[in-house]
Amino acid sequence: MRLRGKTALITGATSGIGLATAQLFVEEGARVVITGRNAERLKRVGAELGGAVTTIQADVRSLNDMQRMARKVAETFGEGGLDIFFGNAGVAFSTPLLTTEEARFDELMAVNVKGLFFSMQAITPVLRDGASVVLNSAWLNAVGMGGFSALAATKSAVRSFARSWSCELMDRKIRVNAVSPGAVDTPIFELEGATPEQLAETKRQMALRIPARRLGDPHEIAQAVLFLASDESRYMLGAEIVVDGGFAQL
Repeated sequence: MRLRGKTALITGATSGIGLATAQLFVEEGARVVITGRNAERLKRVGAELGGAVTTIQADVRSLNDMQRMARKVAETFGEGGLDIFFGNAGVAFSTPLLTTEEARFDELMAVNVKGLFFSMQAITPVLRDGASVVLNSAWLNAVGMGGFSALAATKSAVRSFARSWSCELMDRKIRVNAVSPGAVDTPIFELEGATPEQLAETKRQMALRIPARRLGDPHEIAQAVLFLASDESRYMLGAEIVVDGGFAQL
C-alpha cells in the first residue's frame, strides 16, 4: 500500500498505460481521479475501478476543460490536496515528412505538448507542496526513427518539461519526473486505422526490432509510474525512467 492516504489525478486513463496505472494506484491505496474524452468509456472504466475513483470527462485540448478539471479536483480534495499528477493523455501516429498534413501535425502538438502544458498549469495550484508529478514521454525522445519526427518532437518536449518544471517548482519541493515507454501493446496502435491483420503484422515487426523481442505490457509501465509517484523516488527530480525493452539503449 505504497500510496495509502494519497490522492492522484491521471489524464487519459480510460485505456492503455493510463488505465493500468489507475488500477495499480487504487490497489496501492490511493484515491484516484481519472479523465477521458469519451463519456461512455469513462463511465464504464469508473465503474470497473470502484468507489476509490472519481471520473471527470475532459479533453486536454480544451483550456476550459482543464480549468474545470482543476476546480473539480479542488472541490474533491481541497486546495493543495493533490499528492500525485500523472500527465498521461497523448496521441501517437506516424508523421512522414513529405506526406503529413497540417491537421495531423496540429493534433499531435495540441494533445501532447499544448494539452500537457495547460493541464499542468491548471492543476499546479491544487498540488500540495512536496507533490510528485510524472509525465509520459517516450523512447523516441532519444533516437531518430524515420516517419515519426513530429511525434518524437512532442515527446522530447515532454522530457524537457520534466526538467524545466522541476526547476520552476523547486521552492514548493514538487518533483517532476518522466517515464519513457517503448513500444507498448495498447489501443494507441489502432489509431492508424489498420486492419486486424495489418495491426498484428506491425506489432510483429516492431517486436523483432526490440532487444527484449516483445512489446511491453501497460502494467510494466505502470510499475515505473508508481515508483516515481511514491516516496521511494523522493531523491529524484527532473529525471527519466526508460522502460522500452532495450529499444533506445542497445
